[in-house]
Amino acid sequence: MKIFGAYIKQKSKILLIILLFCIIFAIVFYLYKLPVEAVIYPSLLCILFGTILIVLDFAKIKRRHKILEKLGNMPSAMIDELPSVSNINDYGYQRIIRSLQKEISQLEADSNNRFNDMVDYYTVWAHQIKTPIASMRLTLQNEDTPLSRKLLSDLFRIEQYVEMIMAFLRLDSTSSDYVFKEHNIDTIIRQAVKKYANEFIDRKISLVYNPINYTVVTDDKWLSFVIEQILSNALKYTRKGSIKIYMNENMMLCIEDTGIGIAPEDLPRIFEKGYTGYNGRNDKKASGLGLYLCKRICKNLDTGITVLSEIDKGTIVRIDLKQ
Repeated sequence: MKIFGAYIKQKSKILLIILLFCIIFAIVFYLYKLPVEAVIYPSLLCILFGTILIVLDFAKIKRRHKILEKLGNMPSAMIDELPSVSNINDYGYQRIIRSLQKEISQLEADSNNRFNDMVDYYTVWAHQIKTPIASMRLTLQNEDTPLSRKLLSDLFRIEQYVEMIMAFLRLDSTSSDYVFKEHNIDTIIRQAVKKYANEFIDRKISLVYNPINYTVVTDDKWLSFVIEQILSNALKYTRKGSIKIYMNENMMLCIEDTGIGIAPEDLPRIFEKGYTGYNGRNDKKASGLGLYLCKRICKNLDTGITVLSEIDKGTIVRIDLKQ
């Protein structure tokens, strides 16, 4: 009905002109005192043929509208053929559309090239910076002093920031290598916990973890990144107590801490890019990217992630591993 209403509105001038002509003819016939039948029969024939023409024209317009509606839901690169041209205006509009489509394709190609160049540059940069980091680590490991342990901890954070940059850049890259196969979740958890072993010891935070013995189809590299980010946040905001890793009855991997918690007004926005909330504003080093990356990666892994938290009681991050 909306299409028909728009069609009638579009043709309203023509319909008014036809109606005006009918009135003129009726007046002329009346003035010449012609029989009523001489007015009615031609008028009925005109109405009949006019209705047929309107129905046929509306059907044609409706078909074109459906084609355009379908094309409107497609990316510009997939639009191969536009509806056939019926008048000079359509021809002009199609020329404009083709020109814009060509310009958009060129802009997309240029943007992709710049993005790929940036990813390539930072990939090389990440590999190059790992060399001095590894050298510094070997040097510091030869010493066992409070200063060397502090420097090793800072060095570890630098490595984590480098990995976060690479994950951020590769998140939407076409070269992202998601490889899905069966993995024992305990293997992934142990690798993540091992990276943060010194953090647990230095901060005197106890780890409560028993083997889960669960197999999941996922990409171990990306899921490991998610678990590491959650552990990093848990350690950052837990002053004392423990961090628990377990599977609940709903087959969700839970990482629970006894930290400072998250304010209720911040919870709905913690997965937004760059959002740091109250805790982040107190911690000037917070980037607001960790949980954003976790959410995006979990979406790519077809895995859900949710957070429960209470101020001064702790936080529970749940990763849905149901197959």
